[in-house]
Parts: sequence; structure tokens; C-alpha cells
Amino acid sequence: MNKFNEREKSFEKKFQMDEELQFKIAARSNKYLGEWASLKLGKNEEDKKNYIQEIIKSDLEEAGQEDVFRKIKKDFQAALIAVEEIEIRDQMEKALSRAKEDFKK
Repeated sequence: MNKFNEREKSFEKKFQMDEELQFKIAARSNKYLGEWASLKLGKNEEDKKNYIQEIIKSDLEEAGQEDVFRKIKKDFQAALIAVEEIEIRDQMEKALSRAKEDFKK
């Protein structure tokens, strides 16, 4: 029974580490996405930092990335900046890939 308990704790620890890594990757991806969007929106350095935090917080609304997508799309529309949905989704993919690469090292 002792080995079973050790194995169970090992799986729990691995699951916890995997979940933490996924959270870090998502936050980093949102940071990169926020940098791109803030550049398009013409934000200054201080506003850029605040906007990145808004993007990261918006990702906590629901599972997946649709909440982030909707926020960025709405912000572009409010600023009267024409950006196609495909461009936003492409940038989301690029940001995620870049974030994953950051944590492979």
C-alpha cells in the first residue's frame, strides 16, 4: 500500500506542475498578445502595461481563449481600428507558440 500512496502522490505532483506550467504559458501568451494589441491601439508605455494586465484578467472569465479574443476585438472596434478576426486569431496562435518556446528552455 505504501508504494501505491507514493505513486499517487507522484501523479498528483506531476498534475500540479503541469497545471502550473499551462497557467504560466497562458499568462505569457496573453502578455505577448497584449503587447501586439497595445501597439496597434497606439498605447503609451504606461497604458501598455495596464492593457496587458487587462488582457490577462480577461482570460480568467471563462475557459479557453474566446474571452480574450472578444476583449481585443471589442477594444479594436471601440478605437475604430479595422482588424480582421483572422489577424487577431493568427496573433493569438503566434503568442501561444512563442510562450511555449519560452518555457521549453
